[in-house]
Parts: sequence; C-alpha cells; structure tokens
Amino acid sequence: MGANAICEDKLGFKKKQNKQNREKDGFKSNKESEYTRFINDLYSILPKLTHQQFKQIKKIVHKQFIKKFAKNQPPKYGSLNKGFTEQEVQLFFRMIDNEKLRLLFQYQAQLGLRIGEAVKVNIKDIDFNSRELKIRTEKVHTLNTLIIPIPLFKLTLEYIRQYERHIQKDGYLFFKEEGKYSHRDEPYLSTDYVRNSFRYYVQKTGLDEVYDSSDETNYNRTPRRLHRLTTHSLRHYAITSFAKQTNGNVVLTSKFARHRSTGVTQTYISTTKQGLYREIDNTFSQQAERLKWRIIDMEGQK
Repeated sequence: MGANAICEDKLGFKKKQNKQNREKDGFKSNKESEYTRFINDLYSILPKLTHQQFKQIKKIVHKQFIKKFAKNQPPKYGSLNKGFTEQEVQLFFRMIDNEKLRLLFQYQAQLGLRIGEAVKVNIKDIDFNSRELKIRTEKVHTLNTLIIPIPLFKLTLEYIRQYERHIQKDGYLFFKEEGKYSHRDEPYLSTDYVRNSFRYYVQKTGLDEVYDSSDETNYNRTPRRLHRLTTHSLRHYAITSFAKQTNGNVVLTSKFARHRSTGVTQTYISTTKQGLYREIDNTFSQQAERLKWRIIDMEGQK
C-alpha cells in the first residue's frame, strides 16, 4: 500500500494517513519533530555556555532581528534631533578630563566613527604619510579609508608619543590598561565602558535628556530610558557638519558616512528648528512678495 495507509479515526470514519511524514510543530518527521529535537539540543547546550558566549549569541540574534524586522518600525523619536549642536559639542568636550576618551570621542565627532569602530583604531591602520585611516565598517562589512583632519592628526601624534609604551604592545590607540575597566580579553576599551563614560560626561555637562522609554518584550525587564544624546550622536554631528560644509551634497556625505544608500544618510543630517523656520520664512515670504507685485501689475493693466 506504500507510505499512505487507510485508517479509522475515533468516530469510525476512514481516512488516509501518511505514516512516514506526520506533521508536528510545523515540521515533518517520523516520531519526533525537528523542532522538538532542536529545542532539546538547545537546552543541552545552553548550560555549558560561558557568559561571553551568551552575549555573542544575543548579539547575533539581535542583529538578525533588526535586519528582518526593524525596517517596518518607524523611528520612535520622529524628527527629534539626536545629534549634538555646535554649542553642545563644545560644552561636552570642555568637560572631558580624560585624554584617551577625549581623543576617542573626537574620532567620532570628526570622522563619524561608530563606537565599535572607534575603540578598535590601531596604528597599523594609519598611514602616517598620507594621514589615511583604514576603517572596517561594521554595518556593511567593508574596508574603507578616510583622511584624518590635520588638527586631529596632530593630536593623535602627540597622544601616541605620550602613551607609546602602552600602544606598542598591541597597537590599539585606546588601549585597555591592566586591571582596569573590565576582565575582557580584548586589549582595547570596551564599548560598555565608553558608553558609561559618555553618559557620565553628558550628565556632568547638564545635557542629559530623556525623550521616551523602550518597549521591552521581555516581561522581567524594566523599560529602559531613551536618551537623546548617545555616543552615536557624535556620528550624527559629524555627518551633519560634513553635509553643511559641502552645501548639502548628499552623495559626497553618504561616502563620508560609509552608508550603502543616500536615503540612510539623509536621516542623519539634522536641521535646527531655527534654521528650518528661517528657510520657511525666506521661501514663502519671497513667494508672497512676488504674488503681491503680480497683483499690482494686473491692477495697473486694467
């Protein structure tokens, strides 16, 4: 009779049943579903994982979730400017009393580096003749180069001379000092430490602003406060500043930001409320003035 056989259900009605491919939990299997086997394997593996391995798995799952679903979620902050203004960035840097963190944040504010890219800056990636910096772009997994501005390059040289003994070991500018910050194996500063330091200086400057709280899907986690200024705000500032200096050249700004599309770049370019209102006044005041003179001309022709 083959794989399909005639059998009777509880009420006595005859029906065909595929003995080899019964569906269970959405998977076809003989006795135990693939899904059940997967869950059992997962539960046997999880207790053996270290804390660092758990964090790595969490990052992978989160990255895949964002890649698949984040495009359907509108930004919670809407048109809120999440970048530093010129006055705010000056106040922020004035407050930083740590040379290493100040230089790291300047790489973000002048070259638009993401926090994960900034902590990994290595002297091997700097061409000291051309001032070019090789950047392994996190989001698109490409190797890019940007030129380091002369003032930032001079600060970098002075910093390297001052901390040469620490830097020459692994080459990382923002090295992790022994016994400080964390027990990680990586020889550079952790992003968590840098973010916490950033929050400390923002609060000390009086610029900390919470605009909302997160919607946590995990029932045992309390909602997180969403801050307007984060380390990524320095990247927003760099991209906006570059766009202004190039008279709004989005294509060139997109290259500077190392984005795949100009559409993504446009979400980073911030316009101040005063600037927006000024341009509205300029645009529509001129239109109203032209309309007024047309009416006067028409009246004169009658």
